[in-house]
Amino acid sequence: MFFVDSCQHFFRPLTGKYREQVVECLRLLYERLYTAKADYGESLNREQILEIFSEALTRAPQLDSDGEGGTESEGRFRGLREQSIWVLNSLVEFGWLEKLVDSATLTVSYPFSRRGRLFTQPLVELNSTRVRTRHRNTRNTLNALDAFASRGEIYDLIDAWEYSERIVADFTDMIAELEERKREMVREVEAHILVQQATDEFFSFMESRFQPDLAIRLSADSVEKHRDSISRVIGQIRRKDSAQKAEWEQRLRQQLPELFVEGQSVLWLMLDTIEDRMRRACEVKLPALRQALQGFTKRAEIIIRQLSYLQSTTEGAFTDLCQELGASDRRDALLSSLGDDLAGFQLRLFDPKHTQLWQRSRRQPVNTLVEDEAPIDDESQRGIVLQQLLDQAFNFNSSDLKTYLANALGSGQRVHSRDLPLSNARDLLAMSHALEAAAVSQDGTGPFVEVTFSGETASNDYFQSFDEYTLELKNRD
Repeated sequence: MFFVDSCQHFFRPLTGKYREQVVECLRLLYERLYTAKADYGESLNREQILEIFSEALTRAPQLDSDGEGGTESEGRFRGLREQSIWVLNSLVEFGWLEKLVDSATLTVSYPFSRRGRLFTQPLVELNSTRVRTRHRNTRNTLNALDAFASRGEIYDLIDAWEYSERIVADFTDMIAELEERKREMVREVEAHILVQQATDEFFSFMESRFQPDLAIRLSADSVEKHRDSISRVIGQIRRKDSAQKAEWEQRLRQQLPELFVEGQSVLWLMLDTIEDRMRRACEVKLPALRQALQGFTKRAEIIIRQLSYLQSTTEGAFTDLCQELGASDRRDALLSSLGDDLAGFQLRLFDPKHTQLWQRSRRQPVNTLVEDEAPIDDESQRGIVLQQLLDQAFNFNSSDLKTYLANALGSGQRVHSRDLPLSNARDLLAMSHALEAAAVSQDGTGPFVEVTFSGETASNDYFQSFDEYTLELKNRD
């Protein structure tokens, strides 16, 4: 039956005085999700859908109600946003859209339900100036491109362009069907708990739907298999003679005036669109279809295993013990003894105040986009050079300290901290690290520097006060 569950009043949003506006909302949302305007790697959230509905409501007129097809919830709205929210809630309530919540990110998306997408598609095609054919496979796109490359007939290119548009829609339809069948299987199992019925429905789907259609779509008609061939044919078309391409461009502008934009080639637009659709189908929709198929088969396997275990007629050791206890003469005595042992058992609930929900830390996204190399302007170049000079100016190592102490000691063996030479900024930096001389020279070999504090303080032009100490060079023997 069609009118069941959420589809019981499926067409109610299209019967009131706002029916034309609701249809326009469906058309515009369909274009943003499934046509060339769509971004197939992105799911529209609630605010984006409300913006689309607000745009659609400004386009479509409000029709007069005949008093019979209106709904009780219809009324006046204070603004476009309030009416957009009402349209969204109505479409979700009556089964045109679905509300999906991602359990990982807790984000909410509103895709079309399978019935909603199938019924919206004729509404979109009704106002379309292009004639759609019924072919929906990747091989038709490749064959049409081959025919266009060999014969030069522009209608073959138009067919290939329309075939490629249907590729993504086919994937979306199949994914929605798999999700619906998975939910239907769960509902049937919850209602009847019949392992034979669940098994028959699963294998019936695999035989009647998977093998003749889905298996071919993943193998003989795989977009990955024909993607390179389509790219090769498109490359041949791009390398055709300039006069031939100019003739094709002129004829395409005559046949498809709605695609013509000043300064843009219709031929190049159609070829780029076909390549982009193939790329999106391979990189986005095909993995999603495989994941949906894997989820469907895994769910079916889990359900069948559980039902088989519950309805299994094989008798194990546990079943034998239960039957033996039931037939035993000491059954009542054993159960009474067990009841006495469990009489002192107390069940206590855990105090929720002692529980703490730890928030999972989200990983920072890694930007893997390849960006074009941009030249560095003079200001940025100057900043980089200054930063390098600053880093080098305050870079001080043990070798520099040894050289400074050697120059400070000269031919002597002892020097006071107040007598350390300060001729430049490097000497000032070395003086501030002079105490590290003792640690630098403690490598176990050769002479070392012994630091002795005098207990007094001194000052100079750069330090207001510092401890006075003596640096003395000694031999280890």
